[in-house]
Amino acid sequence: MTMINSMTGRRLPRRLVQLYLGLALYGISIAALVLADLGVMPWDVLHQGLARQLGWSLGTVIIVVGVLVLLAWIPLRERPGLGTVSNVVVVGLVADAVLAVVDSPSSPAVRIALVAGGIACNALATAAYVGSQLGPGPRDGLMTGLVRRTGRPVGLVRTSLEVAVVVSGWLLGGTLGVATVVYALAIGPLVQLLLPRFTVLPPAPPEPVEVTGS
Repeated sequence: MTMINSMTGRRLPRRLVQLYLGLALYGISIAALVLADLGVMPWDVLHQGLARQLGWSLGTVIIVVGVLVLLAWIPLRERPGLGTVSNVVVVGLVADAVLAVVDSPSSPAVRIALVAGGIACNALATAAYVGSQLGPGPRDGLMTGLVRRTGRPVGLVRTSLEVAVVVSGWLLGGTLGVATVVYALAIGPLVQLLLPRFTVLPPAPPEPVEVTGS
């Protein structure tokens, strides 16, 4: 009971702050790459293509696709957490909010800076919300569920998913560019570097007390 109370009392507030700050930064990073117009993240190629075809905002599409992906968890028997549901809503809302108030720059130097900053921000955001351990994002859960159900390697499943969404999104009019390639190459090592710094570990079990008697 002491250990449970310790996790809830001392660590839950940090985990919640870290979760929602990470999700907000994730939405900002999406908007940064969209504004740079040099290519977007793999899933956002699909989101952008659908947004252009449907006439919806990018954030609305991100939310709707997130809900549909979450429904795909049911046959995979994946269990969502607070972070999963929050991811579906918060990321799209923040991305739309930023895109509504910030205009795309015309300077090539600023666009390149947006790409670099957006990728770095996304790595930080991913480490923060994953490290909070309050549930994976819907797309991450889809990947892990498929890995578990098919027995295929993580790398193969992730690559197959991202190739499928990139090609589909590009055919629908999404922006596939150099930033998409740079993101795909850089995001794994960056998250691997940052994740240990943001992972909230459970408290250590109490030390056993030695009882002595006469």
